[in-house]
Amino acid sequence: MATEALVLAPEAPYPLAGGGALRTASLVHYLAKRGAVDLIVFRQPGAPDPGKELPAGLVRKITVIDLPAHSRGEAARAARNAGRVARKVPPLVDRFAGFEREVRAAMGGARYEIGVVEHSWCAPYRAVLGAACTRTVLDLHNIESVLHERCGAVEGGATGFAHRVFAAASRKLEQRWLPQFSEVLATSESDAERVRAIVPGARVVVYPNAIPAVALPARADEEAIAFSGNMEYHPNRGAVRFFRQEVWPRLREVWPRVVWRLIGKNPQAVRQWISGDPRIEATGPVDDAVKELARCRVAVVPLLAASGTRLKILEAWAAGLPVVSTPIGAEGLPGRDGENLLLAEGGAAFASAVSRLLSFSTLRQELGRAGRLLLEREFTWEKAWEKLDF
Repeated sequence: MATEALVLAPEAPYPLAGGGALRTASLVHYLAKRGAVDLIVFRQPGAPDPGKELPAGLVRKITVIDLPAHSRGEAARAARNAGRVARKVPPLVDRFAGFEREVRAAMGGARYEIGVVEHSWCAPYRAVLGAACTRTVLDLHNIESVLHERCGAVEGGATGFAHRVFAAASRKLEQRWLPQFSEVLATSESDAERVRAIVPGARVVVYPNAIPAVALPARADEEAIAFSGNMEYHPNRGAVRFFRQEVWPRLREVWPRVVWRLIGKNPQAVRQWISGDPRIEATGPVDDAVKELARCRVAVVPLLAASGTRLKILEAWAAGLPVVSTPIGAEGLPGRDGENLLLAEGGAAFASAVSRLLSFSTLRQELGRAGRLLLEREFTWEKAWEKLDF
């Protein structure tokens, strides 16, 4: 029997660039195989029309809600966040709040068997979707309270204080809204356990992050180290800063021809740490992150704070690329140190692990093959869909 579904997402599922888009797209495709899907998606000022990016026939109807313009400059961002700290409202909750009328209009009085809300920032829209959907599902890309808590632990000063305020506010929102959903999707068993601890009454299902099955791309084997992701995302900014200050100087001295390549949108967000060095490259957004990664020799994931699981590791494995990650960067994935990736903490240890891979092509090939096999076995969309029952 066909199922009618409604998906509300704060970011467009296409193009498939970034972890949020990939996860949302995977659920839209899953639901589309079972029936009609209506999509409500928010659009940032100046962004392209999300409807033109979607594959033909994927959804029955798409409604785009335009967000108001605001400055992305550092001073304006700081002022906004200062106000949010005073009001104890997390930034993304604040950004996407207040569009209940537009959501109701998009639904147009229709009834749905399933309503999916992407990201906990939009969880309050459960109050609107619940009136029209027999079953409601919240897809937790991250646990926001945990993410802010971890960012607060590694950041100092006003930034660290703000994250701690947002962590407490996010926890209250999670405790209020998560029990109201029929199901909550978490990216890993470790995240599922955290959700159960925060909200004992929540029904949690592990739905792993995954990517579409892709052929192994040709390897260019350039003498380059890759870091991929949205550079504006706070944990990625912290990772770039850490790698630039604690790891890159060590590697740069030992490997006089190696290039550090940053792959992903919003490179201006990390310009202060990468400008002035001709051996640091920023590609900006790319059409195919897996093919771009395959040009390099090593993928690095030097995250100091995170939640969920990292699509950047899955994309590196898809490219057959060996990965060096901090333990928190690989959290939630069944990666084993020395088997399908290398784990390292601290600047010296991280640089040593990268140097080890740059020195030994056989080890690079072994880890790359092992990561690729793990991806094929557990982290394609088709494998992830086996975890769902709606």
